[in-house]
Amino acid sequence: MTTDDLSGMGPLVARLSRGGRRLRQADRTHPWVLDTAVVILVFLMFCLPDLVHGGAGDRDGDRHGSHPFWFAFARLPLAGMLALQAGLVLPLLWRRRRPAAAFAAVAAVFVLQWSLGAALRADVALFVALYSLALHGRLRQLPWACAATAAAMVLVAVRASVAVSVWDALFFLLSTATAALALGLVVRIRRAQLAGLRDRAARLEIERDQRSRLAAATERTRVAREMHDIVGHNLSVIITLADAGAYASDLAPERGKEALQLIGDTGRQALGELRRVLGVLRETAGASPGGPELSPQPGIADIDALCANVRAAGLEIVYRTSGDVDALDSGVQLTTYRIVQEALTNTLKHADPDACVHLAVVEKDTRLTIQVRDTGPAAPPGPHEEGHGLVGMRERAALYGGTVSAGPASGGGWSVEAVLDLTPQGDVR
Repeated sequence: MTTDDLSGMGPLVARLSRGGRRLRQADRTHPWVLDTAVVILVFLMFCLPDLVHGGAGDRDGDRHGSHPFWFAFARLPLAGMLALQAGLVLPLLWRRRRPAAAFAAVAAVFVLQWSLGAALRADVALFVALYSLALHGRLRQLPWACAATAAAMVLVAVRASVAVSVWDALFFLLSTATAALALGLVVRIRRAQLAGLRDRAARLEIERDQRSRLAAATERTRVAREMHDIVGHNLSVIITLADAGAYASDLAPERGKEALQLIGDTGRQALGELRRVLGVLRETAGASPGGPELSPQPGIADIDALCANVRAAGLEIVYRTSGDVDALDSGVQLTTYRIVQEALTNTLKHADPDACVHLAVVEKDTRLTIQVRDTGPAAPPGPHEEGHGLVGMRERAALYGGTVSAGPASGGGWSVEAVLDLTPQGDVR
């Protein structure tokens, strides 16, 4: 819970929260300061009154305002009282760093003092040490500490029996010790819970950052794959048209002009697709009103236009479809379009100018088969030349549980075949 959350509960609670946070920060920086402050506070509240009134055994108690209860105990000299008070209070300086040793020292002085028949207000240090042991010490040390405390309380109750009932004294003392022990355990459990919550929040934050980085990497891969397919295909078409236009410029200037027009159309189409791909990365809220309008992703219906561009570059394409391909999911259609685009790009790069390409998209049962085969490459790519194009096709097909195979076709030429699984992911077989 933050300070802003606490501010709704009142300014006092918010100030206390800020003060507690500053105190914890200061304690982490200077731990001895708080321990020293506790010792000073115990001295002022419980040691100083005994020093002022001359101890529990001061027979002039009425004059000093002492309770008659204190007349039942021995009077200590000032030096002895100071020594016992120091033995009870000073070990509290180590109550957090060495809680077991501090408790043992306080308990030993406590038993020595009551063995002498003296009572001091500084005896409250035993309960402070027990609280500190429950909070900071090892849990396996608590049983012997509780046993030692119970034995010390029995000693006090027996010594105080001249003034109060043994059972009344024992009930009061054991209740106080139990309260100190319970308070230490409650604070310890609460701190452990808060530490667990902080650790869990830190781990959740790390996981969130990892998921964000993974999503960003996945999106970068997707965009890189889209841009590779778009740029690679259109550049191949442009290069082929440019070479043909340069060759025809001397023999048939009108064909050179036509080639330049086709290059311009292809470049504008590529630019439009790049704008669309990059446009989907923009947040809707942050997009400017005058930004580019987003068009639908290409699908199987756009393969005809794709084939027309390739034909303009000089390749002959025979394209056919089978099945209800237009009813396929938009994601499947985009995957099909990109696989066909990349396969035709490879054909443009490697096939003879007069090669013929047979393209088939067949939907049957729960499978979609994409076949692209040309009649003869001028320089067929070897297995060692596998690049981003084939890797991208396989990645796209894998999204739908499909596979892609590429290699020399029987009878000559090069063949690419992709098979996609159209079974809905939620189906149980």
